[in-house]
Amino acid sequence: MLRINDTAPDFTADTTEGTINFHEWIGDGYAILFSHPKDFTPVCTTELGVMAGMMDKFAKRNAKIIGISVDPVDDHVKWKSDIESVSGNQVAYPMIGDSELKVAKLYNMLPASEGDSSEGRTPADNATVRSVFVIGPDKKIKLTLTYPMTTGRNFDELLRVLDSLQLTANHAVATPANWSQGEDVIITPAVSNEDAKERFGDFETVLPYLRKTKQPH
Repeated sequence: MLRINDTAPDFTADTTEGTINFHEWIGDGYAILFSHPKDFTPVCTTELGVMAGMMDKFAKRNAKIIGISVDPVDDHVKWKSDIESVSGNQVAYPMIGDSELKVAKLYNMLPASEGDSSEGRTPADNATVRSVFVIGPDKKIKLTLTYPMTTGRNFDELLRVLDSLQLTANHAVATPANWSQGEDVIITPAVSNEDAKERFGDFETVLPYLRKTKQPH
């Protein structure tokens, strides 16, 4: 199993934008790797279109988008026109071809016993290839999410998570449930009250272990 803070497995693969080495492609920013069980499937078509329309929002957060589907790159290229016709958004991020199931297995989305070819496989055969990985500049996994095939993903949540990840990486704070940009944050327990006063100024002690303050900038 891949867990948070594990190094994201590196790989070289063909994509709709040419051959990439994943860690090199990530560079010094964040990456969103989101997977799909099959090309030309209805829910995935809507998801890829939504992500295409959100590229600028991710770019503002120094995050790249990359999709993967258990099908060849040639099929991805054909699929892109359907995605654009449905969403009105052109897919300008790379889509990994994983016709030998190598990346899906590398990321534990399919077991090793599932063969080595996408040919003849149905979406149901690949139902677990519905995961999202948020990967940081240090190439560590920061978040994983796995959705059922019948439930389209909420990609606004990924923007919220990126905002939290980048804030908490630079300040000794955590973000509470349902937090969004600009709202109050939690001071981490490792920070003493004296240090908290020096770092953040005023703060509210809700419980001895729960202290809130304004979002630092």
